[in-house]
Amino acid sequence: MLNSLLRGTLRAFGAVGLYGASQCAGAHSFGTVYNLPVPFWMYAYGASAALIVSFVIVAYFARVPMAGAAARSAGDRAITGKVRVGGRWLLLMRIVSVFTLALAIVAGFVGTRDTNTNINMTLFWIIFTLGCYYLTALVGDVYGLANPWRALCCFIEGAFPNAFRPRIAYSTRLAYYPALLLYVAFIWIELFGHTQPHSLAIVLLAYAAINLAGAALVGKEVWFRYGEFFAIMFRLAGKIAPVEYVRDIGPVERYGIHLRKPFVGLLEEPAEHGSLLLFVLFMLSSTAFDGIHDTLPWVSVFWRDIYPALAALLNQPYLVLIDFYYYWQWAMLIVSPFAYLAFYLIFIWLAKRAAASATSVRTLALRFALSLVPIAFVYNITHYYTLLVSQGVNFVRLLSDPFGFGWNLFGTAGSFATPIVLDAGGVWHTQVGLILLGHIVGVYLAHVEALRNFPNPRRAIVSQLPMLLLMVLFTTAGLWILSLPIAAGQVVQPTPGG
Repeated sequence: MLNSLLRGTLRAFGAVGLYGASQCAGAHSFGTVYNLPVPFWMYAYGASAALIVSFVIVAYFARVPMAGAAARSAGDRAITGKVRVGGRWLLLMRIVSVFTLALAIVAGFVGTRDTNTNINMTLFWIIFTLGCYYLTALVGDVYGLANPWRALCCFIEGAFPNAFRPRIAYSTRLAYYPALLLYVAFIWIELFGHTQPHSLAIVLLAYAAINLAGAALVGKEVWFRYGEFFAIMFRLAGKIAPVEYVRDIGPVERYGIHLRKPFVGLLEEPAEHGSLLLFVLFMLSSTAFDGIHDTLPWVSVFWRDIYPALAALLNQPYLVLIDFYYYWQWAMLIVSPFAYLAFYLIFIWLAKRAAASATSVRTLALRFALSLVPIAFVYNITHYYTLLVSQGVNFVRLLSDPFGFGWNLFGTAGSFATPIVLDAGGVWHTQVGLILLGHIVGVYLAHVEALRNFPNPRRAIVSQLPMLLLMVLFTTAGLWILSLPIAAGQVVQPTPGG
């Protein structure tokens, strides 16, 4: 993420500590190794054992909880039914969100080119894509209410009521594929785009144009349900939260605030289309790919195994073949959700066979899809929360000088001048705990879904043994990726013979 601004602090295991904005992409030497507090195999065995024990506990105690409307009718509406978000509060939230988007764009065009002193890089990549995303799991999908691109549509509609009247019918076959394509493009920009303040401003403007055009073509409601990928990401994260926002029936846009048990939102409805399953899998695979694509074992796959074959086949000089390294990385990013999909479907098929179920693999795959959301969410946290801590505090300083002009508007320009150093051992233990927690929740959700789909409790438990194995493999793989050495010198002249 943010190759120039963020690489130095992205990994806790490429160096002893994580530093703030002063570090840059070349901070790691080739093959730098972080020594884990105890051997990796002990973590893998311990995490797997904890996951198995949690499965036994869940299998014994878990019951199908009430969700959605049933839960609200059982008492949640009585508790929070009088709390509403609408009118001035909704307008204020949308004004703030649009202003923040405008600030990021303007800062990119008129502010300094220094990624550390221009607010737009920290505002978008750290505060929005990390901080707000993580906060959603606690406070619900506030982004759905204040989405700046949707807010722009609302403001335009105030002057031109028919601006976002659907002009063509949205094909059900498209479903979430437009959002998935935009999501892939976003991750490509994040990992390979080398964004700077100016180029980020262009990207944000282009994305605004895409959203306005999409909403004008198929209608605002349809586009922001299926096409705007941030809306889908935040909506999925919001299903983790103990808070949900339910729109009232009527012409006035207002939302009731309702309480529920954490994670129950993921049980309210299955993934409605295969494209949403792919979207969830890409949430998982893109984070895993980001964690591994700069590591020594992964880089060595190309330079030791693929490059010699290319050189022999194409008989081209190194400076020509070096481009293939990037093509290979890009191709692997695009392939990653499909690789996860194949792996996932195998275990769904095993669960179906174990339960002797007549339900199709496709249907079961969609019904169990959202049990992967907590895993994808904690993967994101484990990979990037150190970045939020070390870089996020700079936002306080940047508020006083958003363009890097030397201002001190709020008296905070000198705040957090000393970089925050995180203890690598503490970071590792936190990451282990987060990954384990995400998989335990995934086990719980999958078991509840099994109880729904396989009426025989014994069959339901047996069906989850393959899914438990899948969770154990995901846990071990996630920990392994986090423990890998970083290879900062990815593009190098290969040595003769390999």
